[in-house]
Parts: sequence; C-alpha cells; structure tokens
Amino acid sequence: MWLFLTRRLRMWVVLTVLAPLATRVFRGLGHALERRTGPSVVSNGLLKAGEFGERARVTLGGKARRRPLRNP
Repeated sequence: MWLFLTRRLRMWVVLTVLAPLATRVFRGLGHALERRTGPSVVSNGLLKAGEFGERARVTLGGKARRRPLRNP
C-alpha cells in the first residue's frame, strides 16, 4: 500500500500524522517515567524530544497547545 503513494503524499502523511503522534508519545513516556522514578536523564531526554516536536509544529504555523501542569 505504502508503495502506491506518491513521494509527496508519503511525506505529508509522515509530517501530519506520525510526527505529532511521536511527539505525544515521547512526552507521555517522559511524564510517566518522571512520576514513577523522579527526574532522570532518560525522562528529561524524552521530554526534550516532545518539546522539540512541539516547537517545530508551532514554528511551521500551528497553534501552541496547553501544557499540563507539573506537580512539584
């Protein structure tokens, strides 16, 4: 199926569906890991990857999403 899509359409699918999904998954894993074990190198890396995806989306013309409040 993927072979029948044009290169441009495949890129559109990746950028509009898979990239935001990956951003959300990274951020969710980072928050879950932080809740469970506290801040660590891995959880900070996952959160930074999520923030990078969010900044890229906003830079390319999207709206900023509300950030969930962090528990201290």
